[in-house]
Amino acid sequence: MDRITLNKKNMKQLDSKINKIFSSLEFLAPWLIRFGLGIAFALHGLGKFPLPPQGLSNYLGASLASFVAISELGAGLILIIGGFIKGPVGNLATRFAGGTIVVIMISALSLAHRDWFITTKLFTSEQIFLLLIGLYFLLRGNR
Repeated sequence: MDRITLNKKNMKQLDSKINKIFSSLEFLAPWLIRFGLGIAFALHGLGKFPLPPQGLSNYLGASLASFVAISELGAGLILIIGGFIKGPVGNLATRFAGGTIVVIMISALSLAHRDWFITTKLFTSEQIFLLLIGLYFLLRGNR
């Protein structure tokens, strides 16, 4: 019994020390996610320029393919910029970018990766995580 109590005590002390070390860096956590997702989407959108993107145009048509490229670029940039804007404007910008990312990723999963919904492929690819992080920003905004 003493050994279990001692281990719990040690774990609490270790947890306290780790929390103390990282407490001054906690503010970075949402920024790392925001920058990672924002840069990824901006680069994916930018990679489809000049418009219309040829490969995607063959699949979706020129207008929709161009819209996707602009949406990816815009969502990535707005997600990053929205984090720097205080108040309701920044919050709405972040939610808008998150919502745009969710729509893009649901579309990508349902159009290009239809076979993933029942298999383990869904959780072994980055697409589901991009969708979930977009959903995080849609639901949370800048809070």
